[in-house]
Amino acid sequence: MTVIVLSETRRRVPVALGFCLLSFTAFWAAQRAAHVSMIDLMVYRAEGATVLAGGDLYALRTTAAHLPSTYPPFAALLFTLLTLPNVATLRTLATAGNLVLLVVFVALSLRLAGHARVEGVLWVAAAAVWCEPVWTTVRYGQVNLLLAVLVLWDLSRPAAERPDRWAGVGVGLAAAVKLTPALFAVFLLVTGLVAARGGRDGGPWLRHARGAAVAFAGATLLAAAVLPYDSWRFWTGMVFRTGRVGRAEETANQALRGVLARLLHTPEPGALWTAAAALTAVLGLAVAVAAELRGRRGWAVAGCAVTALLISPVSWSHHWVWCVPVVLLLWTRGHRAAAAGTALVFCSYTLWWVPHGQGRPELHQNAVDLTLSALYVVSGLLFLALARTSLPKPGAVQAVTNE
Repeated sequence: MTVIVLSETRRRVPVALGFCLLSFTAFWAAQRAAHVSMIDLMVYRAEGATVLAGGDLYALRTTAAHLPSTYPPFAALLFTLLTLPNVATLRTLATAGNLVLLVVFVALSLRLAGHARVEGVLWVAAAAVWCEPVWTTVRYGQVNLLLAVLVLWDLSRPAAERPDRWAGVGVGLAAAVKLTPALFAVFLLVTGLVAARGGRDGGPWLRHARGAAVAFAGATLLAAAVLPYDSWRFWTGMVFRTGRVGRAEETANQALRGVLARLLHTPEPGALWTAAAALTAVLGLAVAVAAELRGRRGWAVAGCAVTALLISPVSWSHHWVWCVPVVLLLWTRGHRAAAAGTALVFCSYTLWWVPHGQGRPELHQNAVDLTLSALYVVSGLLFLALARTSLPKPGAVQAVTNE
């Protein structure tokens, strides 16, 4: 029987690999046919060049769109590596690198869901490459997949291996590059505190959170030592200027703030967004912590990721690459209809069906436009609600597993 299973596996893997390579090849050809600019990659390269030239990082305006530098200084230090190849080679490497990262991301997502088989990884990656967040990530040359891989590598290892000397490093480094992943460290900290208050050993989560804080602090202090002026400017001013990232009402902004700006026909939803984001943060973290303490790490990690996307001032559509583990988790946990519906949302490109671009038409959307441009946020909120109802009763709590 074992021989038969191995034989079938050997046949399935080459077929899956061939299909995945075919899908990736078609994807690459489609990206080239679309003449993608990889504009964000060009911004990253300009940031690296500015660091090497000793320029003012946060006075930078680059590309035809005059885009600014918005990431912490540590990211700009890493981006100096992007100045080594020429632009054409860099674009090729970035596309290939993102496709490899997608495979790793799918593998880690399936491991989190408890179904990490090679052929499954290849089939899912072949399909996931066509969803809008992944397409747009590669189109812009974004770092979303890299950051997501760092977080999942940190949080998807078997429980017996946590916490170790590397616990928290992935989350901390991801947060040092882009602040949003810092919510995962908050999630670990709160889980540890709640566990300790409930009479459980909260040490593993607290040590994991401490590891993330140390990694973040180390990367940030390194950047401060190399770029003291830029670090001072960022942490005392630029970090609070969310308007530098983009306009709140843009269709691509798939965060609560973007939906409210479009719904209220205002460029700044103000106090209403603050209240909505605070409430979502509390409820979303409550779901994630409850899932973690009840042995449902898959729900916990996905719930924390969705919460971070919802409450961020700006969550561009390409930030929603976390739809991949969300769909896989829903599917493997038996919520097939929800998984299919969520996959349809993220593969339909509906947010680009509405008027957008010059003239700020997003401030004048009708009911249909508002619905189509809010589907990512609605899907995220529904996922959190479903995650909460899918958790076992407190009396049925199991030991934390890598579910």
